[in-house]
Amino acid sequence: MSPVLMIVMLICAWMAVALAMLWGMLRLSRRHHPTPQNKPQETPAERRRHTHGRPLHGH
Repeated sequence: MSPVLMIVMLICAWMAVALAMLWGMLRLSRRHHPTPQNKPQETPAERRRHTHGRPLHGH
């Protein structure tokens, strides 16, 4: 085998391992990602009011 072919095979093997690890991590993250609950959508003003816990104008 020529050295160029060995280097190309080494790079291909490294890419295969990297893609397999990425695919596995994406599967795990998708599996453990919380699913959204079906609830009515809030308006942006309501969302801000809930996150800050005070009125929008600071009164």
